[in-house]
Amino acid sequence: MKQKQITFPHTFVIIFFVVLFCAALTYIIPMGQYDTMEVSYEQNGETKTRTVLDADSFRYVTDENGNPQTYRVPVFGTDDVGGKLGMLNYAFEGLVSGDKWGAAVGVAAFILIVGGAFGIMFRTGAVENAIFAAISRTKSREYLLIPFLFLLFSAGGAIFGMSEEAIPFVMIVVPVLVMMGYDAVMGVMITYGATQIGFATSWMNPFSVSVAQGLSGVPIMSGAGLRIFCWVLFTAVGIAVTMLYGRKIKKNPLASYSYESDAYFRENTSGKDVKSIKLGAGDILVLLALLVTIIWVIWGVIAKGYYIPEITAQFFIMGVVAGVIGVVFKLNDMKLNDIATSFQKGAADLLGAALVVGMARGILIVLGGSDPSVPSVLNTVLHAAAGAIGNLPPAISAWFMYIFQSIFNFFVTSGSGQAALTMPLMAPLSDLVGVTRQVAVLAFQFGDGFSNLVVPTSGALIGCLGAARLDFGRWLKFSIKLQGVLVVFASIIMVAAVLMGYN
Repeated sequence: MKQKQITFPHTFVIIFFVVLFCAALTYIIPMGQYDTMEVSYEQNGETKTRTVLDADSFRYVTDENGNPQTYRVPVFGTDDVGGKLGMLNYAFEGLVSGDKWGAAVGVAAFILIVGGAFGIMFRTGAVENAIFAAISRTKSREYLLIPFLFLLFSAGGAIFGMSEEAIPFVMIVVPVLVMMGYDAVMGVMITYGATQIGFATSWMNPFSVSVAQGLSGVPIMSGAGLRIFCWVLFTAVGIAVTMLYGRKIKKNPLASYSYESDAYFRENTSGKDVKSIKLGAGDILVLLALLVTIIWVIWGVIAKGYYIPEITAQFFIMGVVAGVIGVVFKLNDMKLNDIATSFQKGAADLLGAALVVGMARGILIVLGGSDPSVPSVLNTVLHAAAGAIGNLPPAISAWFMYIFQSIFNFFVTSGSGQAALTMPLMAPLSDLVGVTRQVAVLAFQFGDGFSNLVVPTSGALIGCLGAARLDFGRWLKFSIKLQGVLVVFASIIMVAAVLMGYN
């Protein structure tokens, strides 16, 4: 008897039902708000400032009789009283919210333009030829590529907070692994998954640990010893899980979670003699353009603080240069108009991922937004969670801080944004329950970073899955098991950090 397979809902469906749930909460949970204040802290010899909530200023929004008020988000349109948008506006309003510096509209534009740039590069055929050449020269030694790449991407997440930047690399790594007999799940894990493990255990990430420590009154970059140990440990765990999975599908390709969707990559090589393919001058120039761009991006992020607008421009330039080389050298019979059409196709392939970014942001808008000074359901939930954690023993409180940060990351996936909302509450709360503030920061890191592997509201995750042609349900079958392993190790370390007085 054939076993019935469980079909996991599409990401759009998941988000829609989450929006319905959050809209229902606005009829039950009263609105709350905080006062805000400017906090200054030192980072790399510079004084940074950030607007955060005042932990002691929470209050419910009440009517003239002192009764707490609910918002009751309308189904459609705007509410003239609250100025908030209706539930069915979530996709549009979420997509256009924020600015180019990393909010929904900026991340969506990044995904589409990077997708288009790589569409041009793939049209030249140079990357495909390079993959074939690599396969023919690394036969029987390709397994060495897995730990090396995993370590490299994990270091990127730890050192400079690599996340959305993994999307272009997925487009390169996934086809290589599929051609070597592995699958897209491994490709996403080696790139994006590794960056998030590095992100969660970083000792110097300027977008998470530095901000969280600064807002908590903890010396920047302090406590590096335990964090470096955690990075080594969790990176090793990630490599082990990935390689065990790889060995399994090498023996039985049908055991792959992405076997059907990987057909796209397998079909590109059907009937081709790998050993007969040689790289021409045009191919080499296109690959050099890719290499120079990667070096340029890494230098820009580390030395100049480049972020989404600059990185987008860098990859766009790469695409244009690759297209010109393709036309001049007639790679794959490429013509001038092919630059435009391949850009359009590459962007279209990632359109779904870009839309998810806006839809996910819409969840936050339905709950009232992430501004603590504006009345919202999210503020009330944040206050209630802090109160519940404060009544627990120290070790359990620290563990629940980690779990809370993991859940909260579903709604606020920005590392620095989540730190600005939660650390002004968690830091003084840790003082009350007998937990050091360094432990509170560690709980934030673990919760914010590891959960990025499973939350469908993460634009970076969905962008990587789109680049790998892998739907969220198939990825979740693998990543939920990995998440269980990470939770066990993280929980042990959280309790140990409390017992050793980590500071």
